Amino acid sequence: MSYEKDNLEAHFDNVAKPERTLTKNLSFCAHCKGSNVARIDVKNDKIIRIRPLHYDEKYEPYEFSPWQMNARGKVFRPAMKEPVSPFCLSYKKRIYSPNRIKYPLQRVDWNPNGERNPQNRGISKFKRISWDEATDNIASEINRIHGKYGTSAVFLKMGNHGETKCVHGPHGIQPRLLKEGYTIQFFNPDSWEGWFWGAEHVWGMDCAWTKTLSVGMMAPQTNVIKDISENTEMLVFIGCDPETTPMAFDGQASSRLCYWWKELGINLLLGRC
Repeated sequence: MSYEKDNLEAHFDNVAKPERTLTKNLSFCAHCKGSNVARIDVKNDKIIRIRPLHYDEKYEPYEFSPWQMNARGKVFRPAMKEPVSPFCLSYKKRIYSPNRIKYPLQRVDWNPNGERNPQNRGISKFKRISWDEATDNIASEINRIHGKYGTSAVFLKMGNHGETKCVHGPHGIQPRLLKEGYTIQFFNPDSWEGWFWGAEHVWGMDCAWTKTLSVGMMAPQTNVIKDISENTEMLVFIGCDPETTPMAFDGQASSRLCYWWKELGINLLLGRC
């Protein structure tokens, strides 16, 4: 056995044994449903792999009585593992990417109390500063702009999705930070907000998560998926790709459904708006 092969096998023997395994939801949206529960293997405080949560890891399937759907003589069942999306399974690369900004940076020639050199934006280099310095600079700049130009001079660019309570969430953190005043920009309804009411007429149901709370998501689909499976001859996806459009939210659930519909003999077409 060669030296390289000896070292390679020893490497994989070492990596294959995590010190601990954590269970994490890797959904990209805090307020959305997501088939993104994963097992995170950690060794020496480093992620060594991300893998789907297997439902039968601890329990036998009969213990939690999984659902099943019957149509045209075939049965569709949930997989015994989370259909985690490729984006979530590759989160390790994002965490350890050399391009990731891990701490606050400030332009070397920008002085909050002196020369700011705006002509060097995109040219001059950056230096690392502490989180206290960063937050002090942000607070002082907001106060400076309010005092010199008025509260409406602070421009807040917000999305139009629902409450997420994430750092990037448009309706949670930013308005609280700028509660003394700002000018707000809302985009046009570009997601579920835009088609929610029309969908009620097209699908013949309320597109909500629960019977009492209408948040606009098309989940659960109540009887629509079963109705399609039993009666549809052709299914046209217009303005979307079921393989990639919902990938960050419901894992690979849409892909599994499409494969099953194909198995049932349903013609699947991808249309364009």
